[in-house]
Amino acid sequence: MSAIRVVISGRVQGVGFRYWTGREAGRHGLAGWVRNRRDGSVEAVFAGPAEAVAAMLEACRQGPAGARVDAVAEHPASAEEAGEGGFRQLPTE
Repeated sequence: MSAIRVVISGRVQGVGFRYWTGREAGRHGLAGWVRNRRDGSVEAVFAGPAEAVAAMLEACRQGPAGARVDAVAEHPASAEEAGEGGFRQLPTE
């Protein structure tokens, strides 16, 4: 198991980024969450097999159509931070 927290900046709010992230995370079989941040970025935690987490991280560097990803900051995370129950959207923080 691998886990990572990412903060994605650029034009990532108002373009369906959270919805897209949830769909992609489900496709990769990942647990975790995604939320908008008040500073205009998107934050997410991904947990699962290392290959799936790496693939999700690479997908986040592109984002959905309409998004412009300027940076993806990576931070260590634990599987506990991802929580239980699959992948979900959290309220803005």
